[in-house]
Amino acid sequence: MREVERVFREEYGRVVASLVRRFGDIDIAEEAAGEALLVALEKWPADGVPPNPGAWLTTTAGNKAIDRLRRDAKSHDKHRQAMQMHEQTTAAEPPEPTGIVTDDRLRLIFTCCHPALAPEARVALTLRLLGGLTVAEIAEAFFVPETTMAQRITRAKKKIKVARIPYRVPGPADLTERLTAVLAVVYLVFNEGYLSTSGDAPIREELTGEAIRLGRVLRELLPDVPEVAGLLALMLLTEARRRTRVAGGELVTLQEQDRGGWDRSLIEEGHALVRECLQTNRPGHYQLLAAINAVHTDAPTAADTDWAQIATLYAQLYAVTPSPVVALNRAVAVAELDGPEVALAEVDRLDLTSYHAWHATRADLLRRLGRSAEARAAYDAAIAATANEAERAYLARRRGTLAQ
Repeated sequence: MREVERVFREEYGRVVASLVRRFGDIDIAEEAAGEALLVALEKWPADGVPPNPGAWLTTTAGNKAIDRLRRDAKSHDKHRQAMQMHEQTTAAEPPEPTGIVTDDRLRLIFTCCHPALAPEARVALTLRLLGGLTVAEIAEAFFVPETTMAQRITRAKKKIKVARIPYRVPGPADLTERLTAVLAVVYLVFNEGYLSTSGDAPIREELTGEAIRLGRVLRELLPDVPEVAGLLALMLLTEARRRTRVAGGELVTLQEQDRGGWDRSLIEEGHALVRECLQTNRPGHYQLLAAINAVHTDAPTAADTDWAQIATLYAQLYAVTPSPVVALNRAVAVAELDGPEVALAEVDRLDLTSYHAWHATRADLLRRLGRSAEARAAYDAAIAATANEAERAYLARRRGTLAQ
């Protein structure tokens, strides 16, 4: 049973994407994929998993979809239209072009992340159709009721149909802009898993795992796009430290983590991708973030960290993405190079008073300067601004070390 479910989740995105191309309807694709799973659950335990389970599931799901469409074509317009689309794609005439890339999953990712859809809908739809997560799993991951998540996904699919959002990869002129949105969705999924914004679990392993899997899919489909490699490298290097990030219910900062517990295989893979990005010499947002993480994971101890290189990389990142969050992170490196007073001056110039990391950074700098009363107030603000219990526990402990 578990083996069947594992294979099905791994192949779900391919199966659904293939059916969407053939029949032009997400609902029909999902229904047929679900029916194929039921057949697999019945046959595979007795007959064994077929040599090519993905092809078996795709064929079975396609047959189920055709059977259903033939039964319902007379009474349901959408099924009649889907049947017509299937007949067109199997006829001698070439089907309607679907973009510059032929992979079904890539086209489906771009459909899920179309700018006409709300950002939260893009994330939910990507996890549902490409990640194979159930509605209940997605709802639990983002701490909303299952009915709310079901409505969100239903509205997104309806929007795709009503707005006639094309099932295709955009042309070369729009690819860069649209790919940025796709990468942002995948990274958002990863970040929500790596530092959960609410709930009892500080880290959601199922979300970081799904994001990395989607990153690998994109890497497989777009091997010559350095930002795709950069995002995958960033997630791998960050995920490599996950096991050491929480201890005793408390967040453990990068400086305090046991580096012997880091996953060296993920680090090696991430470093290889960073080196590949450097060779292309087309630096971008995710590549620079990955390079920064490569410097951190290359240091045997926290004391060996090359802060000058990190500050330089953050300066390059700010030139690419001039955001106050990037400036805040650069200030952390500046504190190690030029001292906390110089860094605090940079931090205080940033308009980030609603961002918990800004308050936490100020608190640490004020603590290092011996300004305990101000540091205590900053810790209080940081604790109030985050719902992650592990992070709150860490901040509370640091606040407790301040001199009275």
